[in-house]
This record gives sequence, C-alpha cells and structure tokens, in this order.
Amino acid sequence: METKGTLFDDAMRRLVGAMKYTGFGDEIALRIGTPKSCLVISVPVRRDDGTLDFYTGYRVRHDDTRGPTKGGLRYHPSVSLDEVKSLAFWMTFKCAVVGVPFGGAKGGISVNPKELSPMELERLSRGYIRLVADFIGPDTDIPAPDMYTNERIMGWMMDEYSTIRRQHVPAVITGKPVSMGGSVGRTDATGRGAYYCIRELARKQGLDPATTTVAIQGFGNAGQHVARLLHKDGYRIVAVSDSQGAIYSPGGFDIPSLVRIKEETRRVQAVYCEGALCRAVEATNLSNQELLELDVDILIPAALENQITADNAPRIKARHVVEVANGPTTSEADGILAANGIEVVPDILANAGGVTVSYFEWLQNRSGQYWELQEVHRKLQATMAREFEQVYDLSREIGTDLRTAAYVLAVRRIGETMEAKGTSSYFANHKAH
Repeated sequence: METKGTLFDDAMRRLVGAMKYTGFGDEIALRIGTPKSCLVISVPVRRDDGTLDFYTGYRVRHDDTRGPTKGGLRYHPSVSLDEVKSLAFWMTFKCAVVGVPFGGAKGGISVNPKELSPMELERLSRGYIRLVADFIGPDTDIPAPDMYTNERIMGWMMDEYSTIRRQHVPAVITGKPVSMGGSVGRTDATGRGAYYCIRELARKQGLDPATTTVAIQGFGNAGQHVARLLHKDGYRIVAVSDSQGAIYSPGGFDIPSLVRIKEETRRVQAVYCEGALCRAVEATNLSNQELLELDVDILIPAALENQITADNAPRIKARHVVEVANGPTTSEADGILAANGIEVVPDILANAGGVTVSYFEWLQNRSGQYWELQEVHRKLQATMAREFEQVYDLSREIGTDLRTAAYVLAVRRIGETMEAKGTSSYFANHKAH
C-alpha cells in the first residue's frame, strides 16, 4: 500500500533521491525544497442572478534562483494549497531541466468552471488578477494556462493587469491569444514537446512507429495533440480516455475523427469520420484504470496526478511510460516500474514543451519581434531533443532511471546558481580575520 502523505511530501522524495548524485550539501536541498512564498486569496464573484459567491485562490512562487517564476493557473474543484505547492515545485525542476531561465510557480482557483457562465468566468478571472497583481509581473512571476483555463482567460487576465498598471504589459501572462501578443505554436506546445521526446526515445530504443502501440489516458489539449502527431507518424493509438471512461480497439483509432467528435460532443467516442459524416466503429469500453493496465508499448498518462501508484504499478504492462500530466506516478510506484523494466520519461521533461514555448512568448513580448510557426517548432524541437539527450545520457552515466537523472540535471543547474551567490560552505571557509 502507498505510504500516506501530502502530494508535496511525495514530490520532495524525488529531490532527496537525486541529491546523493549531485555532490551538493544540505543547504542546497533545504533551499530548493522551501517555497519562496505562498498566497491564499478569496475571490468574490457576483453571479448572474445577483448573488455573491467567494472562491479560494492560490499562487505559489517556489524558487526564483534562476529567474522570474513561471507556472500555470488551473480552475478545478480539487485545487488546494498542497497541490499548488507541489506543482510549483515541479515547475522549478521543469524549467531547469530544459534550460529555461525561469523558476517555478503555480496557481489556481478551487472552482468547477463548468458551473459558471462566460460572464461569471470573466469576473472570476479578472477578480483573481486584481488580488494577485502585486504578486506577479513580467520580471517577477508569469502565469500561464493550465487545467480548464485557456487563451481567452489568459487574455482577460493580461488585459486586467494592464488596466491596473495603466500600461500595456503583454509579457505578464503567456498562453494568450495570438492577436493579444500570444505566440503561434503555444496551443499544442505541451503535446508537441512530448511528441519530440517520444521521437528521441524511439530513436534510442529502436522503436518502429508502424509496430508501436500507444494508450493515452486523458484526451484534453495535450493528450489530443500528442495523439494527433503520433498518429500522423504511423503509431497505432489503441486506447484513449476522458473523465467519463476509455475506449479500446486493438487495430487503433483514426485520431482526427476522435478529436472532431470530442470537440463536438465533449465526449470520447469510437467513430470514424469522412467528410460531414461520422459512423461508429467497433471498440471496447474500459475504465481509466483499465486503460493504464493495457499491454501496449507506450503508455501516456495525460490526465491528473497520482494515477500510477504502488497499488496498480505491478499491473502496468507498458514498456515505456511518457508522463504528459503533472505527477501522474507516485514516488513509491517509481521503484516498482523500474524493477519491472519499465522506462519512464518523467513529467519534468516530457511535458516541458509548454513552458518552453511560454518562454518563447515572453521573449517575443519583451522584444516586440514575433516568430513564424516554423521557427517556434524548430526551436522547440531543438530544445526538447537536446535536453532529452542530456537526461538519457546522464541516466546511463550514473546508473539511474530517467526521472532521477532529470532531477539530478535540474539540481545541478539550480545548485550551481545558488553556490555562485554563496552558501554555508563558502562562508564557513572565508571567515573574516
């Protein structure tokens, strides 16, 4: 059974496991493991019927050693301070592992956005920014979209912040509409970044797309885009799921058809579309847990955290797990997967395409020069391929799994910056005489 503890406790276990490969002292671990600041707010929203509700919001800035903090904003009923702290922690490592000069942050509001009208959603989003305006900024902390937030919401937030500051400040938020200073290529960046990692994994492991099967848990923005790109390359996507359940077909699905029907009905359905007509195709209905345990070559958890645990890890049959979601595998499950020879491409590498293109957007906003889509894709591919190579080679050098290697690489980059500013080992050896 899984050892009980908070999500942040579980995240910290990865740091502890990586520290012994870095050569850094306890001070570096203490500083990396301690959030810089945590803000908890109550956002008032006047409902369309005239009543007033309050929603609890959060913003955590975990570490700004390497630059301003960066991280998404999610709207979900399960959002809590523990979750946001953990996600901010992971963002710190994610930025470091792909070499982006940001630290980690995260935010969110405990709300079911499906229960709000468009105008209520706008009031909530603008109200959140009014309360965190002194906590964020293009040189301090840069929010971005996350679960159940999108480019329209980011546009509202950037506009509200600009109104407060009495100046146009596009670099305060990334993931905005292109017409408001957003970057082309941002919408599919998380899925595309994972796709580039899978391409590198396939090259390293000798995987042939035509004979490689894939199951994807979660068919939101990131899950859809990685599925679309893999399908185009010839991979056989045999299972996909959303919050309502999964569908499975050994022969694989036509992914563009599944994306189309998902957009139209908000449900994953086994269909094949030709022109304006869609027809049902044969498939088996599964639960999300059953999807995780399918015998496939690549399993892609792209939904929520804590999906692969010590309880179900022994039943995972995939040869490779590529984490598109944040924290889908617990620390206790890691050891079980490794013992069973299952290679995990960790979230802090596999889903870092989003923050990488967010960094590109921030650069474009600061310079006023905007790039073509091909340039964004080229730079993202170069970044993901380079850092995958670094992590893969390091894992073989130090004899660890890919997750530990990714954390070691990130800790080295963060720790070197901390040491440059002075740590206890420096001050203890340079006492005044």
